[in-house]
Amino acid sequence: MSSRAGGPWASGAVTALGVPPLVSAQPTTPPSAPPPDGPQRRRRQLLIFGGAAAAILAVGLSILLVVIFGGESNPFADKESGPTDVRPPLAQACPAPTGSPSGAATRAPSAPPPAAGERTVDDEAGISYKKYAAPWVTWDQEWRAGTLNVPYRVGQHFVTEVYGGGEYHASILSAAVPAADNDAVSLDLECVGRQVAADVRAEYYPQPNTMEPLRDEVTTLGGRPAWVSEFRLRFTEPGLTATEELSAVAVIDVGKPTAAILYVSIPGTHKQFDYVVEDVLKSVRPL
Repeated sequence: MSSRAGGPWASGAVTALGVPPLVSAQPTTPPSAPPPDGPQRRRRQLLIFGGAAAAILAVGLSILLVVIFGGESNPFADKESGPTDVRPPLAQACPAPTGSPSGAATRAPSAPPPAAGERTVDDEAGISYKKYAAPWVTWDQEWRAGTLNVPYRVGQHFVTEVYGGGEYHASILSAAVPAADNDAVSLDLECVGRQVAADVRAEYYPQPNTMEPLRDEVTTLGGRPAWVSEFRLRFTEPGLTATEELSAVAVIDVGKPTAAILYVSIPGTHKQFDYVVEDVLKSVRPL
């Protein structure tokens, strides 16, 4: 129903009684606009075709942008999300030396005497060293230690005490860690050695601790250039009887991008084994 004036049921015009109805003029329809001429029609068609082409082009560009910026070929994404330095931590901290290394590593060492007796062999690290009798037993675990994540898989150890924090060990452990960039085989031994020794002190022992340096030098082990750091740490930890430990860290250049690491630790409760530190370092031989 309509809501126009007169209400929904309103009727149309009604004539007066007995009076002939007036004949109204025929309603006239306004003339329609003349059809556009040729140029106007072509202009309108061009506008229609141009708009359609613009819409198709916009859709195509949108798809292309999605493919480029959403895929692996996006150069901007590569630059923003790609790692800035993928070298190993030691290679970042200790770039390979540009000149000849200094100190004992530059001298051609005499060939070491052949190794005798039982040996611990670490094929991955590229070294072997003396193997000791009981109470020492073969290390059969993988211990990744410190912020450098050194993976110790080979060596010997024995438990010196058990306390609330777990087991405490005397240890002779070796590992290989990436220390050079790509295929470089030249190492900054002093830098790498100091980095590893600092990581040992900060991550392997109770904190805080004090250190008594005993040896810190470039030398040779088994005829190979090496950095050796020996020190005694003092510390306290609830429930732990040991309050000090004699330790040594050796970084050995074995002619590979990885450096060989030899870590030795003797708790103060077992000082009768302190001799092992120097003894095992002297026994190192390259494979």
